[in-house]
Amino acid sequence: MISTFAGPFDVLFDLQRALEERLASDWLHDQTASLGPFPPINVFQQGDDILAIVELPGVDKDSLQIQAKENTIRIAGKKTVAYPEGISLHRCERTFGEFDRTLSLPVKLNADKIKAEYRDGILALFLPRAEDDKPRSIKIN
Repeated sequence: MISTFAGPFDVLFDLQRALEERLASDWLHDQTASLGPFPPINVFQQGDDILAIVELPGVDKDSLQIQAKENTIRIAGKKTVAYPEGISLHRCERTFGEFDRTLSLPVKLNADKIKAEYRDGILALFLPRAEDDKPRSIKIN
């Protein structure tokens, strides 16, 4: 078996090409926009309405901000992690800091009837569809 050694720059250039190809593809289109450590979100449709479940372990309910406009919902907040003084941190996998997510939904929302429940680090958003966005039956004469 013959093996060849690739120089360190060859490996870096290959990685750069792979990243550029990924960014040039359309895999990011029609996705959510976010900044910071992103909380995972699942979105379901129940009849005409939408249900969003957001995992926010360790986030204080008072630090959350939720805004709705037309067919988007914005969830922002801050997760803090406190370490005692004088420690030596050997591994840090827990994310913390500010986050800001905007979800684009396939329906227009009734912002006045949105309900939010937060329990045990799980945020449930009940997002009713706006009446003027629901399909109407047309009577044929």
